[in-house]
Amino acid sequence: MQDVKTLIKITFIIAVLSFIMFDFSSCKKDKLITDSGAKLQFSQDSILFDTVFTTIGSSTRNFRIRNKNNQRIKISSIQLLGGSSSSFIINVDGSKGTSFEDIEIAANDSMYVFVQVNVNPNNANSPLIINDAIRFNVNGNEQNVYLEAWGQDAYYYKPTDAIKFSDGSYFPYSRVSESDNATVVFFNDKPHVITGYLVVDSTQKLIIQAGARIYMNYKAGLWVFRYGELKVLGQKGNEVIFTGARREKEYADEPGQWDRIWINEGSVNNEINYAIIKNGYVGVQAELFGNNFNEPRRLKITNTKIQNMSLWGFYGLGYNVYAGNNVISNCQEHSVNLVLGGKYTFLHCTFANFWEKENSRDKPTININNHTDSQVLPLDSAYFGNCIVDGLLSNEISLDLDYSDVGFQPKHIFSNCWLKTTIDVSDGAHFINNKIGTGNLAFNDYKNYNFQATNEAQIKGFTHPKCTTDVLKFPFDLNAMPRNTSSVTIGAYEN
Repeated sequence: MQDVKTLIKITFIIAVLSFIMFDFSSCKKDKLITDSGAKLQFSQDSILFDTVFTTIGSSTRNFRIRNKNNQRIKISSIQLLGGSSSSFIINVDGSKGTSFEDIEIAANDSMYVFVQVNVNPNNANSPLIINDAIRFNVNGNEQNVYLEAWGQDAYYYKPTDAIKFSDGSYFPYSRVSESDNATVVFFNDKPHVITGYLVVDSTQKLIIQAGARIYMNYKAGLWVFRYGELKVLGQKGNEVIFTGARREKEYADEPGQWDRIWINEGSVNNEINYAIIKNGYVGVQAELFGNNFNEPRRLKITNTKIQNMSLWGFYGLGYNVYAGNNVISNCQEHSVNLVLGGKYTFLHCTFANFWEKENSRDKPTININNHTDSQVLPLDSAYFGNCIVDGLLSNEISLDLDYSDVGFQPKHIFSNCWLKTTIDVSDGAHFINNKIGTGNLAFNDYKNYNFQATNEAQIKGFTHPKCTTDVLKFPFDLNAMPRNTSSVTIGAYEN
């Protein structure tokens, strides 16, 4: 009998302790967490509406907010940053709106947020890509979930594959066609929006019609891989435009919004004519990808503007380039960077680097190199005829050339040019009939990329025979105006 009484007492004590522990745990969970380090977790940190809209319509997505803390959490505010003018609508805990306050989530619990977007993709004035964000404030901490939708009817190119690198990073890409030997045409009826890298693969050809608009998302680019071929067939007044996908006013002159146009060896017919390439990282990169200098590797680039790049305007590595009537301007480093040799001809081009953005520039407009630390490579020629080289630095030309290998003597000539430089130009074999400037040329409006010179005395009246020979190769200027072939105006524009 005594044993039974003892057992009952022990059972009662255990029950009381269990109740106390449960009550304590319940009280703790019921307590509101005020720790400034407490944060929410989201099932997604960005919401992409990837439907290609062809009519006025809407689409809905959702994500979960999770409270993985052992106490209740209060969200002081939830705000759709675009407010009532946003194209997005959100629903939090069953209520629609743009702003919510004092939303609580129990310990280790979650809630859904529904997001709807309404777009009119046939409105040509709407942004290509519509962006907004939902901001959450918890105990003084701000967290965002980003929203993105396509706002116009366009051709969209999204990555379908990726190259994984040893450091765990990825290179996302898609091909212009899944068919080998395909010829793909970018028509000018709708914009083309590229996410990741769009690859013109070996044996494929991409033709871009006059007037086509190519918009690149962040870190996106166009890659013409070995033996692929690119034809950009713009016309005066109907140029092909390559720029960033963000169309808001504050992005109109923002560099670094996309990556580059990247062209490898293997094709002799790459051509860019009447294009405007702006607001990227590198404008055009023409590169010998391997080490076979017998590979064909040709690019013709004419009547083209490359501007406002956060690194270089044109980058050539061991390539063969014929260029004329181009303006390459306002880049954070070099406007033209030619490395490891190659063969280059620039006629009637204006290279003007007046970069004045947040990071100052200390590298010259033109850089030419023919070597690594251990190897000299063939610079078959770097010829600049009837060109302008100008900028904010006192010296805008760098010749990083190694003459030690007798078999690979670099061949570089500046002929009938206006040059802003402090290097020795007395060598008549490499510098022919140039004008050397100490100040800057007077341009119409360099801040708005108008590089037509206003002082004719500085850039007009060249009569050297070689100057006349070169002008006949481009008898019309970038504005399609006929050039005076007897008293030549140098640069991309006739005065």
